[in-house]
Amino acid sequence: MFEEQATKVKITSVVIVVGMSAMLAAVVTDHWAVLSPRVERLNATCEAAHFGLWRLCKKTIYIVEEDPQGKGCGPITLPGAKNCSYFKHFTSGEEAEVFEVKTQKEYNISAAAIAIFSLFFMILGTLSVIFSFGKGRDYLLRPAGMFFAFAGLCIIISVEVMRQSVKRMIDSDETIWIEYYYSWSFTCACASFTLLILSGVALLLISMPHMPRNPWETCMDAEPDTLD
Repeated sequence: MFEEQATKVKITSVVIVVGMSAMLAAVVTDHWAVLSPRVERLNATCEAAHFGLWRLCKKTIYIVEEDPQGKGCGPITLPGAKNCSYFKHFTSGEEAEVFEVKTQKEYNISAAAIAIFSLFFMILGTLSVIFSFGKGRDYLLRPAGMFFAFAGLCIIISVEVMRQSVKRMIDSDETIWIEYYYSWSFTCACASFTLLILSGVALLLISMPHMPRNPWETCMDAEPDTLD
């Protein structure tokens, strides 16, 4: 790997690390969306919820005054009794009381599985970048770029599945939730998609062979033909 090329790869690796950190933060936390019921009156309790790929947390909040941001029951940062339930993604048995809609579990299973694929692609991309610094192994930058691009695509698909999950929750007549907003875990997922896609494309461009600046460079560098 040329020195100039190695410098570009190192700069791109910094962006990749930031994107991976944002993605890990999104995957392991449960603040993708915050759900809120209608607040009928003040000086009473209401139950807000926030959830991620793995669990749902419900929080009983005592409402003294209306939320200035118009989020209904909340904000979620107010003190209150908190109860979290993990989704039973890969276990059989009775339906866990995590949501009032049975199909909610299927949405989260899909989003979590896609996120796991994204983590797998990130690991492969990271290994490819590390080994590409070896002598004569810069060809590994191409698969590394593809792996990181695939990781970004997987996480944005997971984001869309979660969006559909929230929409179904709000539209359903079987739930008490009427308002929602996406929280910081959702933002981390979107940021990781952008950074990983850009990093993947950058690695692919870096791995491309050097193009001549002038059209006649190729002709001048070519060896002359010898006559028999």
